Amino acid sequence: MSNPATFAVFRKLAKQTPSKMVLLILDGVGGLPMTPGGMTELEAARTPNLDALAAISSLGETVPVLQGITPGSGPGHLGLFGYDPIEYQVGRGALEAVGIDFDLRPTDVAARGNFCTLDAQGNVADRRAGRPSDEVCQRVSALLDGIAVGGDSAQCLVRPVREHRFVLVLRGEGLSERLDETDPQATGVPALDVQPLAPEAVTTAALFNEFIAQAKQRLADQAPTNGLLLRGFAQYPQLPSLGDTFGLKPAAIAVYPMYRGLAKLAGMKILDAGKNLQDQMTALRAGWEAHDFFFIHHKYTDSRGEDGDFDAKVAEIEKVDAMVPDILALKPDVLLVTGDHSTPAKLKSHSWHPVPVLLHSNVCRTEQAPGFGERQCAHGQLGTVRAVDLLPLMMANAGKFEKFGA
Repeated sequence: MSNPATFAVFRKLAKQTPSKMVLLILDGVGGLPMTPGGMTELEAARTPNLDALAAISSLGETVPVLQGITPGSGPGHLGLFGYDPIEYQVGRGALEAVGIDFDLRPTDVAARGNFCTLDAQGNVADRRAGRPSDEVCQRVSALLDGIAVGGDSAQCLVRPVREHRFVLVLRGEGLSERLDETDPQATGVPALDVQPLAPEAVTTAALFNEFIAQAKQRLADQAPTNGLLLRGFAQYPQLPSLGDTFGLKPAAIAVYPMYRGLAKLAGMKILDAGKNLQDQMTALRAGWEAHDFFFIHHKYTDSRGEDGDFDAKVAEIEKVDAMVPDILALKPDVLLVTGDHSTPAKLKSHSWHPVPVLLHSNVCRTEQAPGFGERQCAHGQLGTVRAVDLLPLMMANAGKFEKFGA
């Protein structure tokens, strides 16, 4: 469990070495068979490179938060970066805002927004508005930017992110992040009102609800982006940096803003990831000499799982497999492949299922496993570990820890 006392131990033991570590994340990679006895998405994918690597690596499963808990992307990644997501809870709104380089002030409250589609009865018909283009997101976000609430005592700043995602920042005095989300996590029902979770948040909740009322009027003729859902209300968090805790020079290569935001809060240098895996590989090569820890993130395994598209998720896994030889050509001392959570196409959502893990180094205990999938990982010698244990395992395999105690 990575609490402040544990971080103090890591800080004492960590040593700088020339060894290189790569954390390759297939977002939502864990899956389920669509029919009993079938294969998961990872098992169905043609992954010759990961399968070959599995034979000379250690396999296991990771639990992102706790057994039975379905994690959001924020907690899922925080665990992979060594932060216990129970101890360090960071709202998604702050992550999105930081990820797009928004100047989030300590008194601001940020929310992650989804444009959604409302039917004639005002119920949510599509929680992601059909995943509109970035251009549509920019245009519709501009319609909402600058809405004043509370008799002009607070300002609402809206910035586009990607597709259906945007950031809403409420700027004013005496605001609280203790708010419940408006996303009902279902279709055929109306969006929820913002509810305060503490007495000090009553006024803030009223301001957000006032924004929603005005936004509905402006979006009324903008179908399919004629509604909005708000999640992850948060103020700017403070995290101990990976550089300070583990003595690393870490870098992040992520296309989506939220994951850049997470990495930035963890003290990583944000490299230009471009738009696709080829661009990300170019960034990895360019930053190889300057850094010793690389976080590489691929989003679309998760997106296709949420869409319920089994075959498309399989195809995304295969795309990542194709880049594995290019990563190995750089000769990293440690390569760890996993996901931040499971997103089975069968469920069309994140789930609580453990996530497959592959850890490769020249000092790991090898499995001689026939491939990389849920069944092989369930019997792997790493066992089932919490996500917070993976970065320390990488550090150990890279020779970056001194011995603990006499």
